[in-house]
Amino acid sequence: MIAESALTDKSRTVAVIVTYEPDPEALYPLIESVRTQVDDIYLIDNGDGTKLPSFVYDFNIEVTCLGENYGIAYAQNVAIRRAEARGCEYILLLDQDSVPAAGMVRQLITALEGLKERGIAVAAVGPSYLDHRQGETAPFVYRQGLKLKRRPRSEQEETSSADFLIASGSLIPVAVFKSVGHMEEGLFIDYVDIEWGLRAKEKGFGLFGVNDAFMEHSMGDEWIDFNGRSVPVHSPLRHYYAVRNAVWLIRRPWIGWAWRFILALRIFRQFVFFSVFGVKRWHHSKMMVLGIYHGLIGRTGRL
Repeated sequence: MIAESALTDKSRTVAVIVTYEPDPEALYPLIESVRTQVDDIYLIDNGDGTKLPSFVYDFNIEVTCLGENYGIAYAQNVAIRRAEARGCEYILLLDQDSVPAAGMVRQLITALEGLKERGIAVAAVGPSYLDHRQGETAPFVYRQGLKLKRRPRSEQEETSSADFLIASGSLIPVAVFKSVGHMEEGLFIDYVDIEWGLRAKEKGFGLFGVNDAFMEHSMGDEWIDFNGRSVPVHSPLRHYYAVRNAVWLIRRPWIGWAWRFILALRIFRQFVFFSVFGVKRWHHSKMMVLGIYHGLIGRTGRL
């Protein structure tokens, strides 16, 4: 089922909100915060629309209901192709549990255009994001040798280089998709943004965090404290997808041995941690073992 408002004018910046049985109390502030910052909003629902709150139709946004859950990458690609067909310049990806701060989009565009003026090929820029449960701004992540490093938000620099950005809050020039390609739909959920970011880097594009652009974003179903750090915890099903897709990514011919090592180590640590310290440890272990097996045999899509 597709309910659409007829938007025929070319839009410079379009926001894409992907939903799946959204919490109305989280979705409303997201739409309210972003609608004045972009030209248009595409809301892509991974369902038949019955779980969407009625207020989404009160806003001047374009609502597309896919009928069932095809995954975040598929939903993003529906919107990306629409933005390409309509000649949009920028696309802003958003999850249903994110809330951009006032002026976030303007700051992202300003930073991106400044990088382009310096001759830098930019795949995406993203904001500093805060999960109120963690209480601090998340750092940007980059690879150094065989390790992932965390680059804390800097007040002295406008942007910080990163190897990947979380999808939500990422501002992407629509023209970049011609060179990098669309999101990998077989991943369904988890590692979609990491795979696309690493693919963009492999093709010579840069990704940057914008230090003075902010967004609230929820990571994980809950957080647990371990060894002085807050660790996000997802459901066993999400851990299945994370492990499966990491194994799938390791097997890509273009990924490089450094990233293969990092991803393999990440799988090992995730498996050990949630098998030993997680709630419902056996269920987590079983789903991650299944994920490893499916990653090795190349199974993708929805479980």
